[in-house]
Amino acid sequence: MSGHGFDRRRFVRLLARGAAAAALPAAAACGGRADPDRPAPAATAPGASRNAAGGRREASGPRPLLLGTYTSADGGGRGIGLAEYDPGTGRVTGRGVLAEVDDPSYLAVHPDGRTLYAVNEREDGAVTAVRLADRRVLGSRSTGGAAPCHLSVHPGGRWLLSANYGSGSVAVHPIDASGALGERTDLVTHTAPPPGPGQQGPHAHQVVTSPDGGHVLAVDLGTDTVYTYRLDESAGTLTEVSRARTRPGAGPRHLTFHPGGRHAYLADEVDNTVAVCAYDPGTGRLTVGEGQPTGTGPDPGPGTNYPAQLLVTSDGAYAFLANRGHDSLARYAVEAEGARLRLLGTVPAGGAFPRQIAFSPDGGLLFAANQRSGTVSAFRVSGDTGRLSPVGEPFASPVAVCALPL
Repeated sequence: MSGHGFDRRRFVRLLARGAAAAALPAAAACGGRADPDRPAPAATAPGASRNAAGGRREASGPRPLLLGTYTSADGGGRGIGLAEYDPGTGRVTGRGVLAEVDDPSYLAVHPDGRTLYAVNEREDGAVTAVRLADRRVLGSRSTGGAAPCHLSVHPGGRWLLSANYGSGSVAVHPIDASGALGERTDLVTHTAPPPGPGQQGPHAHQVVTSPDGGHVLAVDLGTDTVYTYRLDESAGTLTEVSRARTRPGAGPRHLTFHPGGRHAYLADEVDNTVAVCAYDPGTGRLTVGEGQPTGTGPDPGPGTNYPAQLLVTSDGAYAFLANRGHDSLARYAVEAEGARLRLLGTVPAGGAFPRQIAFSPDGGLLFAANQRSGTVSAFRVSGDTGRLSPVGEPFASPVAVCALPL
């Protein structure tokens, strides 16, 4: 990477510093599905204030920022982008390419911080492992489906879960001691219920593990359903235990849990709403509530706004939603121990089509990957009010669809 003016030893030091923080759920993954734009097939000083995410702010020093893109899109990147950010100022500096990986539209880090995983969002879908210390690609494995758009590492660190948007299926891959991936151990396709209004088939959009680690939940936009599974941690297989239906045509995209573990929040891409969900850890049953406003106005009109991703601060006090189309970030107060969201307002996202948002590991910054403007914007998160204040200048990143701060 010397051609990009980036010292390898410095990069390794940065990664080592960020490894432990990378395991935090709020900063361990990014992205979502392509949408209308889918390409065709260190310690803190004593007395430091707490931020809205419930952690302490980093004192100083650059940290790594990994970037996802579409390599097959016009003006797309060459693979997984590499940058660094200043936790104090929010300034982002480009450092070239971490690894030349095809269409890495979504990224997640192993809990031990040593290995990065990326989807390869193509017709013949795959997932790829990259060792962060030396940027070595450890290999790719087929997901058994089309256009995987999301992946997550099970908290135990032994299994990688991925969602195939194009074929409406969820895949499981084993992770060995080196961080490399083994052959797929399961593939579950969403064959029922029938597709929702305007949908041609199932579209698995996200797969996540519940906070207690007891269940795996898959959000399917095409069937307006969230599926709950149990993962056999010996065999790497999924068994369905429950289904939660949304309103017909809601188009659920992204689910985020409250840290209390008994409520979750669901972003509905098609009907431009957010729903509070009740969750039973014992049974894995999710109950979807009524749709609520996204802050884009009383009636922005069909096809004008597509809610993307939700984040909840680690203290459970605030939630944030990326609004594509309206190009804003909505802020909610979380009330009644997670059972209620109250819309507080929106701020401009600092770019066009904010596809994904992520907290820095300490929760002091929020990053937004803006797909259509090809930028990443950063915001300071207020510890008192949850207000978002833009910091630094938007960073140019080709077809920015994922920003993963370590």
